[in-house]
Amino acid sequence: MAAGFALVTESSLDVGEHLSAVSDVTHGAVVTFIGQVRDHDPDASGRVTGLDYSAHPDAGRIIGEIADRVRGKHPLVVLAVSHRIGHLEVGDLALVAVVASAHRGDAFAACESLVEAVKAEVPIWKKQYEVDGTHSWVGL
Repeated sequence: MAAGFALVTESSLDVGEHLSAVSDVTHGAVVTFIGQVRDHDPDASGRVTGLDYSAHPDAGRIIGEIADRVRGKHPLVVLAVSHRIGHLEVGDLALVAVVASAHRGDAFAACESLVEAVKAEVPIWKKQYEVDGTHSWVGL
């Protein structure tokens, strides 16, 4: 049976690694969410050129607790989720969540719950750089 994982990392995120972590012949549904750095943001006055993600030291523990909670509410799923920290350029992957289950309903529901909780609860902040050289903090 697939094991999955939950982590906060400075390493580049690999969608294939996430897929492999949840892969099992019993799973007929695999739902993937990929959050990547975009070139704009409602909080930016101009085009975004990159981000620095910073995390509280407890962020790894908290993302693990969220994964456990989602598994508890959706016991038929296996999941892998990672949030990257450090410097990211436009187009880099910031968040990858992959959820697998025998049926799509379970996988979709668990993936949405997982992504929303990670975004709302994991103490990660971003310093957003704009084309004019200015920057702003988001999520403080």
